[in-house]
Amino acid sequence: MDRIRKLWHSEQQYEPLEDGAAEEDHHSQNSARKPAFSYIEYSIFLLLGVSMLWAWNMFLAAGPYFQHRFGSDQWIFDNFQAAEISVSTVTNLVSMLILTRLQANASYPKRIVSSLIINMAVFSFLALFTEVFLGISARGYFGFLMVMIFSTSLATGLCQNGIFAYVSGFGEPRYTQGIMTGQAVAGVLPCIAQIVSVLSVPERGPQPHPGPPDGKGPPPRGPPPVNPGSAFAYFLTATAISVATLLAFLYLLARNKEPKKLQDTSTPDMSDEPEERKKVPLRVLSRKLFWLASAVFLTFAVTMVFPVFTQRIVSVRPHDQQPRILQPPIFIPLAFLFWNAGDLTGRLITAVPSLTLTHRPRLIFLLAICRIGFIGLYHLCNSRDKGAIVNSDAFYLIVVQLLFGFTNGYLGSTCMIGAGEWVEPEEREAAGGFMGLCLVGGLTVGSLASFFAAGK
Repeated sequence: MDRIRKLWHSEQQYEPLEDGAAEEDHHSQNSARKPAFSYIEYSIFLLLGVSMLWAWNMFLAAGPYFQHRFGSDQWIFDNFQAAEISVSTVTNLVSMLILTRLQANASYPKRIVSSLIINMAVFSFLALFTEVFLGISARGYFGFLMVMIFSTSLATGLCQNGIFAYVSGFGEPRYTQGIMTGQAVAGVLPCIAQIVSVLSVPERGPQPHPGPPDGKGPPPRGPPPVNPGSAFAYFLTATAISVATLLAFLYLLARNKEPKKLQDTSTPDMSDEPEERKKVPLRVLSRKLFWLASAVFLTFAVTMVFPVFTQRIVSVRPHDQQPRILQPPIFIPLAFLFWNAGDLTGRLITAVPSLTLTHRPRLIFLLAICRIGFIGLYHLCNSRDKGAIVNSDAFYLIVVQLLFGFTNGYLGSTCMIGAGEWVEPEEREAAGGFMGLCLVGGLTVGSLASFFAAGK
């Protein structure tokens, strides 16, 4: 028992910055000069979190529209979603690797601004193509879409690297929690919008699915295509979100240029000009943040199985006894909503200091490993309408989806928030970028592994 206690209480070979009398004195001196928590700044960081993942969620929401555009090419129709995931995750990971290496003269605010401008341009083009260039072939539109996804993934890499590094300079964990909460909000809102859009259309019996116009073979399964006007609204909304976020972030930059006398002298300058800073080797960050970095990597790697399973699992009720809310066009986004609601709740809970585990990184890593069990729970549900071992929609929606999302939000946010406690003040920006890299790495590995997990 003594060995077990020693394992969990020794944690890492270094201590949080607040430990020790000398560090406490240094912390108290800096706190006197540090600006107070601002709800305005918190709201802006929350909006930055929303914008960071709004692009990806808009692509998910527009999936039925893409099915409509690719209906004339069976191969593209069957594989465009896998292509989206592959291009998105690989581009995001490569960009994060490059950006993490470029620390010395990095201007993190400029990276954030660049990402927002790229997203504004991409979604303006996507909105234009829903109304003007309608005669383009399926292959032509597929190539265009891959370029757009590549661009938004590059923008996401710039945004993730820039935001997590920039917010670390404030030395305020609640701002990081605001970013993580904004990401969860970006997942919840599109689900609600999709459910409302389906319910707003009167039920007219079975609807035809998009498929090859030559009529060869059975039409592919899936939700009916959305009206092109809905897709235009999706992309236009994404553009508006990027514009609003850019204006808010520029205000944040201006706000933090003025009261320099109140700023913590240990925190980096918040201006948008690049400055020469000490480069922190990745091996140093890996040693100091080993457990938290491993936990955030594993958390998001395991999480990436949920989109594949959620698209395939349907209600256990017989088709002729299903109320409209349990029919696939609503049941599937409802399952996404449960997962994202759990994710949002988990991220919000980390705002309560007494409920965080940032001081127990090894325990966080152990909990991240335990989440692998959720993959087995998905196999107990009604996947591909082949029957369920646990014959209950409540089990699927609450025990599987809600709790899986909750653990993702709680552990992911805890890892990102806690990173700043285990490095020196001058290493916080680099640590934020490094943790963002580990997060994206987990998403990339998980997106590739999910095909094997869900294929059984």
